[in-house]
Amino acid sequence: MKSPIVNIAKKVCPAVISVVASKNLPKVEDFYSFPYGGKEYIMPMVQKDGSSAVEKTQIGGGSGFIISRDGYVLTSNHVVADTSADYTVIIDPTHKYPVTVLSRNPINDIAVLKIEGKNFPYIDLFDSDNIQIGEDVVAIGNALGEFTDTLSAGIVSGLSRYITAFGGMNNQMQNLRGLIQTDAAINPGNSGGPLVNMKGQVIGINTAMIMGAQNIGFAIPINYAKKDLHELKKFGKIVVPFLGVKYVIISKEMAKANKLTVEDGALVVREALGEYPVIKGSAADKAGIKEFDIITECNGEKITTQNPLNNILQKCKIGQETDFKALRDGKELTLKAILEEKS
Repeated sequence: MKSPIVNIAKKVCPAVISVVASKNLPKVEDFYSFPYGGKEYIMPMVQKDGSSAVEKTQIGGGSGFIISRDGYVLTSNHVVADTSADYTVIIDPTHKYPVTVLSRNPINDIAVLKIEGKNFPYIDLFDSDNIQIGEDVVAIGNALGEFTDTLSAGIVSGLSRYITAFGGMNNQMQNLRGLIQTDAAINPGNSGGPLVNMKGQVIGINTAMIMGAQNIGFAIPINYAKKDLHELKKFGKIVVPFLGVKYVIISKEMAKANKLTVEDGALVVREALGEYPVIKGSAADKAGIKEFDIITECNGEKITTQNPLNNILQKCKIGQETDFKALRDGKELTLKAILEEKS
């Protein structure tokens, strides 16, 4: 008797694609050895005549999957984070398409792409609010960027996980919340590929693994991507509520080092000299939020390292009156702001 995964592979794999990032870089003529610190490093040698010859060079990539006949594609934001790169979708060796990046959402590590054409193979999306711990799943992607249509089976081993991840070409840090945990193997090249249930429906986007650990991988719930898709089709962009403050999230270590009166919250503070911690004319400015205020709650939710202010604001709507609790000089304040659209 055939495993049900055989049927899943036939149904899903045609819509799982590679996303390749490339740039015009100086043409490399050769390589030379450079000794330093008792070791030898291999260095590229560009043209010696000072000419500006360049060549298209692949600089990264990952996986993705098509979700509609007319070519909408989902992947991880960190796969397409470089805004100066060109991107290509490879469905198979004979079908390659230039890509338009419609949206990048670094908060949830989701990107929506578009390729031009008709009658593409695609995968259906499930309601990720209805998945359960213990149900069987399959992770699909291009493992290590080389082994296309790699499948790994497992179960949903946890829900609503929070992690700090590093990824993308700049290895940027991201705080990701609400994740699906799975023991299905997720490798670097699988990023952006689908995590599917036993009906071949997408429940998540593969996003991260734990280095040095076995059988622990994470996926972004697909309902996060559905929200981005809805806003793209309705407004032509992702609509994000904007408060207008620079802040750092307080940790226990930070509170102790700076002798703060609380161990949680968002400390309003400028990131560099010459900038404003509260943007003039913004919702925060109109609400009376000031530098060195500690915002402790937003709409009744406590602000913590695992539930930062950005995550709470995502649940709010443009034009919505939003309640904040803050500490200023040891006194608790209640402030109200009308959230605006981020430009």
